[in-house]
Amino acid sequence: MKTNVVIVGAGPTGLALACQFIRYGVDFVIFDKKETTTPHSKAIGVQARTLETYEQIGLADKLIEQGAIAAKARMVVGGEVRGEVEFGEMGKGLSPYPFILLVEQGKHEKILYDFIKSNGKDVQWQTTLESFIQDESGVKAKVKNANGEIEEIEAKFLVGCDGAKSPVRHSLGLTFEGSTFERMFYVADVQIDWKFNQDALMIFLMKSSLLAFFPMTGENQWRIVGTFPEEFAKDEGEVLYEEIEERIKQDTQLDLDITKVNWFSTYKVHTRHVNKFSMGRCFLAGDAAHIHSPAGAQGMNTGIQDGYNLAWKLAFVLKDKAKAELLETYNEERLENAKILLETTDRMFNLVANPNWFISFLRTHIFPYIAGAAFSIDAVKKFAFPRVSQIGINYRNSSLSRTDGNFSVRAGERMPYFLIAGKSVYKNLTEPKFHLLTFFDGSGNPPDFPENFKNQYVDFVDFHDLPLYPNIAETFGAKESFMVLLRPDNYIGFICADVSLEKLKKYLAEEFEQ
Repeated sequence: MKTNVVIVGAGPTGLALACQFIRYGVDFVIFDKKETTTPHSKAIGVQARTLETYEQIGLADKLIEQGAIAAKARMVVGGEVRGEVEFGEMGKGLSPYPFILLVEQGKHEKILYDFIKSNGKDVQWQTTLESFIQDESGVKAKVKNANGEIEEIEAKFLVGCDGAKSPVRHSLGLTFEGSTFERMFYVADVQIDWKFNQDALMIFLMKSSLLAFFPMTGENQWRIVGTFPEEFAKDEGEVLYEEIEERIKQDTQLDLDITKVNWFSTYKVHTRHVNKFSMGRCFLAGDAAHIHSPAGAQGMNTGIQDGYNLAWKLAFVLKDKAKAELLETYNEERLENAKILLETTDRMFNLVANPNWFISFLRTHIFPYIAGAAFSIDAVKKFAFPRVSQIGINYRNSSLSRTDGNFSVRAGERMPYFLIAGKSVYKNLTEPKFHLLTFFDGSGNPPDFPENFKNQYVDFVDFHDLPLYPNIAETFGAKESFMVLLRPDNYIGFICADVSLEKLKKYLAEEFEQ
């Protein structure tokens, strides 16, 4: 069996990567040891940046239909609601999806899988990786299929999306250093009879524990995430559900009746990242490359963004549109992001569960009463939403990022969201290419690139000529005509204070041409 890319693992990261390869016309083989997509809810938070990437392949609305927008959160201390935060449109004006979407991972995976099948591809289920070798020309992987037969797959590249215990990572000999939280975490999907409606997240603020209830689709259906105290000594898999329910009732200090348990799990949280995201022709993405606290609903979304970053680079190299050195920027960009992510999620966890007496006092006696007012302030929203939603992730330090001029938006940042004639700028940025946007201030002659240049890059770049509307000028901090070259993942590669063919050609030649 021959293909361009082997994808090991068909969780959200692997499935989303496969969807991107379909978008770019890259042939692939994807397999997983499971029988099919997960039946469980597992990761439920879908961030704005993930929905923006799905919009390009027509899946964002389908996912939204299957989930619920997290509109607000109530903070409970000592069994009583002490505060409420509205954040259903916290990111208004920052993204076409200014919210966190709650949707079960099982439903999420099915949408991705259906897209793969509708495009004539499939996942090889009940298939395990036996071994693989790589050389300068490609990768050879031996797999055991559902019938127990050994098959060999020849590919140009391999991507390990095979989870925290990643056999691909182990085979490559990459390290996975970090630490482990002393707490035992639990998660349960249940049906509850209690006094609260399903119109808000319920966050229970305590001296040293984490507990949150997330409303799910279906009557009285909730996802519960919490921690046992540090002195709880059992290992993963030894915890009985009854112990979880006892802990829930003790921590909530509420009269509640859990009438049905759909699924539960216990786990220790590790905070680790790989030392390199790639080795030779093999790459890692998702939990295979980084794991961390569930605080902030970042994990699954980060894995999907790994694939989004890698897919276009592999596609351009496979189609001889870029030199092989482009693939080195995957590790350069995503490793830095992983390091920042682990620091951020650790800080989030400490804010909600740190036993330090001062932080605990602020969490239980001050925060609930000021949070609602604080999150109604635009400056707070503009600070918090980009960090949680992942639209604030940037590659400013990347070798692909070049800023020529003085702008309030720099190369390496995601293309800002704004409206043009009432429509999202992203509506015109769905082609799997680079996008050259020239913004004309109306003075002199409008920018015009020669036809021979456009013909030379017809398969590489699409061209957009736009007026420099006041909202665009304000967003970029620009008063005169300028140009922006967007990468296929809608990050700014090159931004220039004048519309210069020579500067553009120089950037393309240095970074991408063979």
